[in-house]
Amino acid sequence: MKDVITLEELQSLQYEAEALLVLYGGSECNVCHVIKPQIIEQISARYPKMQMVYVDCHKTTEICSQNGIFSLPVVQIYFTGQKFIEEVRSFSIGKLMNDIQRPYGMLFNEV
Repeated sequence: MKDVITLEELQSLQYEAEALLVLYGGSECNVCHVIKPQIIEQISARYPKMQMVYVDCHKTTEICSQNGIFSLPVVQIYFTGQKFIEEVRSFSIGKLMNDIQRPYGMLFNEV
């Protein structure tokens, strides 16, 4: 999972990546520290063509405020430049993985 530190870099990835997961977290968010390795493991195993990036909202407040992120953690999933999924605060990683399955399969012909 790559760290993103500029708004321009994030916007470029959002529009250019075929499949992108953005995890907004914080250095002081304990939940973020717990779910980050779980998300990396699950995405790597089930959706290997999906890029993953991490935005630390405690270090890069501009990125988070520009994207309307005011509570943590937040996961956003983009396919071909369009946001398909957004999960905020308390969510199930299993449900998130299931929600990704159909659009990912359609995009990469794995249906």
